[in-house]
Amino acid sequence: MSNLHKIKYLLLIYLFLFSFSSYGQANGKFKVALDAGHGAHDFGAVYHGHIEKNITLAIVLKVGKILEANPNIDVIYTRKTDVFIELVERSSIANRADANIFVSIHCNANKNTAADGSETYVMGMNKNASNLAVAKSENAVITLEKDYKQKYEGFDPNNPSSMIGITLMQEEYIENSISLASKVQDQFSNINKKTRGVKQAPFMVLHKAYMPRVLIETGFISNPTEGALLDSEEGQQEIAQSIADAIISYKKEYYGSNASDPAEKPSKKMAQDPEAVKETSNESLTPVKASPVSVKDSPKDGTAPSKSQPNAVKETPKSDSSGVIFKVQIAAVGKKIELIPSNFKGLKNIAISTDNGALYKYTYGETSDYETAKQNLEQAKSKGYTGAYLIAFKDGKKISVQEALK
Repeated sequence: MSNLHKIKYLLLIYLFLFSFSSYGQANGKFKVALDAGHGAHDFGAVYHGHIEKNITLAIVLKVGKILEANPNIDVIYTRKTDVFIELVERSSIANRADANIFVSIHCNANKNTAADGSETYVMGMNKNASNLAVAKSENAVITLEKDYKQKYEGFDPNNPSSMIGITLMQEEYIENSISLASKVQDQFSNINKKTRGVKQAPFMVLHKAYMPRVLIETGFISNPTEGALLDSEEGQQEIAQSIADAIISYKKEYYGSNASDPAEKPSKKMAQDPEAVKETSNESLTPVKASPVSVKDSPKDGTAPSKSQPNAVKETPKSDSSGVIFKVQIAAVGKKIELIPSNFKGLKNIAISTDNGALYKYTYGETSDYETAKQNLEQAKSKGYTGAYLIAFKDGKKISVQEALK
């Protein structure tokens, strides 16, 4: 057999296996990887007799029990007992299981014992001091691992921003991660729990999980009142139910519902806008809600584009605001990119939207015709945006593609 024939043969095998895997994933159960922070000699935060590793495990087991009652959901645990699991292994467990989402559960702490409330993080390079402080605290566990300097070469746990130099697969999953994080915070709001918003920070435990992933700080163990609630059976069950409800809501929105799925009870806020999230900080993130900013060429200095500038991206035609429109999301990053075709692999008709300047979302094309939208998606993927996907809007509000097709 010639080398050419061998290559073709191997390629056919690869395509077959990939198709089979994709088919299995599409027709199999929704897989949730649950990660209880810390464990064994890694106690996590300890305040007023409350130990983080014990609280996170108790909450994870309760979330898992709720989800396992749903026959359409499989739960994967990084740990079910008081054992030490390395950070990189936690995400590897989720990857090997081909999980649909990864949820890491923790407790927050602060020297200011009055601090309280929950916050949910997505993976990102935000340099906000308070966000980095939380990441630094959670990332410090790697110093307990053997040969951590070699294993995490290039990363300094005392300086989380050093992860900026590490290659990340964050753009492909950031939108879904923010959506999941928003649902968690909405559910916490339902039980009158103070929410500090959805935030972005460089967590090592999220770094290599190749799927939508979030890290939940369920509350401040350092706060006497909140710490006692976190360490109580009632408090843990309430938090676990909220997290489970958020996961089921996410599954329903992105993967559809099944007849045997438990009925959801979204908050009024979610019923009006499932993308909404209570913000308490300028660093909070929300899925795309803002109206697109000017889609004309935007020079780096923020000045108005020159009329004579060549290859400028033209303004996307406005659609009928009362109808449904489809766009192709190609990227979501923490920096503003000049809107010229050369920056988007030759694609024109690029639009940008932002949520308080924390995250910039880039979309390609705009059409009310679904078939045209699918063609736009294929074109974006052919240009190298393999993680691109369709999004839809109705009356100016974002809706699921499934709902748009109805």
